[in-house]
Amino acid sequence: MNKPFAITLNVGSSLANHTGSWRTARPEYLKRLPPCNATCPAGENIQDWLFHAESGDYEKAWRSLVENNPLPAIMGRVCYHPCEGACNRQHVDEAVGINSVERFLGDEAIKRGWKFDQPAANSGKRVLVVGAGPSGLSAAYHLARLGHGVEIHEAGPLAGGMMRFGIPKYRLPREVLDAEVLRILDLGVVLRLDTKVDHILDAMKAGAFDAAFLAVGAHIGKRAYIPAGDATKIVDAVSVLRSMEGQDKPLLGRRVVVYGGGNTAIDVARTAKRLGAAESVIVYRRTREKMPAHDFEVEEALQEGVMMKWLSTIKEAGAGSITVEKMKLDDKGYPQPTGEFETLEADSVVLALGQDVDLGLLEGVPGLAIRDGTVQVAANMMTGHAGIFAGGDMVPSERTVTVAVGHGKKAARHIDAWLRGTSYEAPAKHEVATIDKLNTWYYSEAPHTLRPTLNIIRRQSTFEEVQGGLDETNALFEARRCLSCGNCFECDNCYGVCPDNAVIKLGPGKGFEFNYDYCKGCGVCVAECPCGAIRMVAEEI
Repeated sequence: MNKPFAITLNVGSSLANHTGSWRTARPEYLKRLPPCNATCPAGENIQDWLFHAESGDYEKAWRSLVENNPLPAIMGRVCYHPCEGACNRQHVDEAVGINSVERFLGDEAIKRGWKFDQPAANSGKRVLVVGAGPSGLSAAYHLARLGHGVEIHEAGPLAGGMMRFGIPKYRLPREVLDAEVLRILDLGVVLRLDTKVDHILDAMKAGAFDAAFLAVGAHIGKRAYIPAGDATKIVDAVSVLRSMEGQDKPLLGRRVVVYGGGNTAIDVARTAKRLGAAESVIVYRRTREKMPAHDFEVEEALQEGVMMKWLSTIKEAGAGSITVEKMKLDDKGYPQPTGEFETLEADSVVLALGQDVDLGLLEGVPGLAIRDGTVQVAANMMTGHAGIFAGGDMVPSERTVTVAVGHGKKAARHIDAWLRGTSYEAPAKHEVATIDKLNTWYYSEAPHTLRPTLNIIRRQSTFEEVQGGLDETNALFEARRCLSCGNCFECDNCYGVCPDNAVIKLGPGKGFEFNYDYCKGCGVCVAECPCGAIRMVAEEI
């Protein structure tokens, strides 16, 4: 009998509707690694804590964050946030302000007095940590949570390492640093200040330690030969920044020249302005593009009146002045001397040419390999001497707080395994959810929230914090800008667009699954998934 109109059958009402047999490829749900997570040197699960933050559960977000990083209020101020450089949101409008939200959560924890979960059962093992900088504190925190007894020996009078003695107060207020250090000590970690370790094996034997983690910071400023008269004041940048923690501030004079192009050079030049220098000039032998200092720090320095002399090098220093030679780039982009000289007035010259680590405590330790001033370690962070591990400035790596915190965590996991007679295997990483895996059409534009900045007059004359934090409203908005790259957030797109009704909802928080009897492998679900949580795989023939 002919029908005057088409008949649509309900799903499963006819065997003829089992279209799965037509398929050459099938969709699969998967979890991809968000690019922010993939690039975080501290190994934070950024997407997870952003998820809790955007739901307004700030304590749960903070607890997720500190699973990997015990210093969020510090890192929210001093981390150079490579996560944001990888954020897929920048292809829609601007990257998510991950660092801003991290700082908000860290500050919220201090304000509300949140504490870390108590450690696991005591293992009976003792670990010596040498250095109370970011790497040492991170290792101590993770080792304590794993149940080991931890003692930190710090040569200085206060904890924090280069965070305290290398980062100015206008970037990192000391009350924030102290609060996050205290929270780690509350886990039972013992901190011995003014306790320099002269020889690591002797210290381990004296304290009956089963393992050690070396985290000595790069506190020795590198020098350069500059012909100078007796009246010329030449100091190194590390000494200047360190002396800022004492009662007597450094006397640099009204005209200060800083020689170098890294972040430390920027910090010293900005500090000199705050100490009253009328002129604070950075002399750097290459161009701004080649300057290792981060661009936003260079910009802030320029705003505060710091002057820059690119393509210049100091030839000699006299009484009250220096002689600078101008450079020019050759056809390969390298600076070459020109024979053109210029005289600059200068009451002091600050050398910011990099730092070295004092490795005296390792003298005579069998099996240790030292190359180019750094300790060589294996993939498990252990040196050539069994039971002695190292990280942070002591090993070949980028010298940042975030990298150091990541080293401490990684070393702690391997130390724990070594103490227990096993080995630690890091979980396999998923495929990264790159921008081509997402359908950004579904995301509306929501511009990045700028953090408030201290006005320029106060920035030039005080050590008040330059960069402010977000309030709860702004932090919530910023967290909600996350695209959830690579992981389903149950938007129901796949369920709504499937022409075969082959997507099954499993309930809130449980996601979806496919009914392959009815899925014909058209791939519409993959194309219309905003976050890239579905892929097509070839059917086995």
